[in-house]
Amino acid sequence: MLPDFRVRQRDYLLEISRVLTEELDLEKVLQRIVRLAAELLSSSAGLITLREQDGWRITTTYGINPEFLNFLDPLLADIPEHGDPARFALPEVNRRLQRITQSASMGLLTGVGLPLIAREEVVGVIFIFRSYRGQFSREDRALLGAFASQAAIAVSNARLYTQVADQRRHLDGVLESAADGMFILDPSYRFTRFNRASSRLTGYGADFVIGKDHSEIIRWASREPGLSLEEAGAGGWPLSSTAELYVEGDLSRVDGGTSSVGITYAPTYSGDGRLLGVVANLRDITRFREAEELKSTFISIISHELRTPVALIKGYVATLRRDDAAWEPEVVRDSLAVIEEESDRLAALIDDLLEASRLQSGAPSLTLSDVDLAAVARVLAERFRTQSNLHRFTVQLPKEFPLVRGDEERLTQVVSNLLSNAIKYASQGGEVQIQGRAGPSEVVLCVQDEGPGISPADRTRVFERFFRSTELARSTQGAGLGLFLAKAIVEAHGGRIWVDEKAERGARICFSIPRERE
Repeated sequence: MLPDFRVRQRDYLLEISRVLTEELDLEKVLQRIVRLAAELLSSSAGLITLREQDGWRITTTYGINPEFLNFLDPLLADIPEHGDPARFALPEVNRRLQRITQSASMGLLTGVGLPLIAREEVVGVIFIFRSYRGQFSREDRALLGAFASQAAIAVSNARLYTQVADQRRHLDGVLESAADGMFILDPSYRFTRFNRASSRLTGYGADFVIGKDHSEIIRWASREPGLSLEEAGAGGWPLSSTAELYVEGDLSRVDGGTSSVGITYAPTYSGDGRLLGVVANLRDITRFREAEELKSTFISIISHELRTPVALIKGYVATLRRDDAAWEPEVVRDSLAVIEEESDRLAALIDDLLEASRLQSGAPSLTLSDVDLAAVARVLAERFRTQSNLHRFTVQLPKEFPLVRGDEERLTQVVSNLLSNAIKYASQGGEVQIQGRAGPSEVVLCVQDEGPGISPADRTRVFERFFRSTELARSTQGAGLGLFLAKAIVEAHGGRIWVDEKAERGARICFSIPRERE
């Protein structure tokens, strides 16, 4: 039979071992250890001080008056580190604790401290006080050493747990703050992580996705040529840690729509070569596709718009240069007029392209002055009357139409573009009206034709660069830049431009300019 003391020692150590396996809260574990150590050693109080990056700190106490701690904390905070803490810091900790114990109790208290050492690293000290005279025996120290070992294990485990938790929180922060979608799959391709950007692109919430199979969530409405993740996996992918798989296409969303995305899958392996999972980057490529479509549209429109005037110029020049023909002066004049007209058209197209390119870098520069929009409208109406015999141009503006502060040349370009579109798209002729009104804060000018009008589906897009209505693009010339340039100029003046949806016939486009501009 074991003596009662040994039985109690065994039971206390078993209890501490159980606490270590059941409790992850470091403070609670250390409180239990210091209390049991004090009780087993017939002590009245104890404490545990831990070695932190910024010095020694008392983390756990038992039976100590809080006022007494006011003396202990500053006493331990400034202990210097000189290399090996077991040789320098620990003796100093014990010396200071002993000194303050003797001084505060007038020699009535004694104490003993032992280091907490885990994985050959000093992590702290456990110190037990006694309220009666007498030295701590060798058995007392051995018993306290057992408690110190358990406390060191608890501190080490808690710090490792905290470190892992911090790393997980850091990973969570990185995943959730990423602009691209990111998700993680286990080796069987089931979701274990799914960030906010992934939810935005797919419509599925993370709570719904976690645990689901990859094929249930990542469903392709259309896909570029190549293997999907499931098809690649069936063929043995991945064979190495550097194997990446890229899949691009239109992803089916939970709301029935689609998202244009590209997904890069990268495997992660353990040190012994086991597949731990697959990390995927989900990127929204809508803008890239729009850029590709814009480039294709640009090439198509410009090649078409350049081909016609170049062909006419070349044809007339080749005809005039024929040595076997003597042309009448009238024929030569008409041919040169066509060449000049087509050259002007080419020059205007090039100017528009250069202006559109400049606008990509910022708003157009303005030379401000007082502008009479009514006079601008009348001059342009008269000029366009000479260009079309099919259209009637009327100007309906109030007599006292106010001046605006703006760039006269730029505003003239806006009105000219609107009149040019009216002629172009109302090709059968009819009346083209320039109307306006003056409000308390802005001046509004509108141009209306009697053509087929603008379809509701196109009203929000007519001001986009290179946009042309599919219905009218085949029968009319143009690069789709006129309204884009007009919008940029109007907005640079602090105004706005829009399609008037109330027009009963034809297209009516209006723009406003502030009456006063800082």
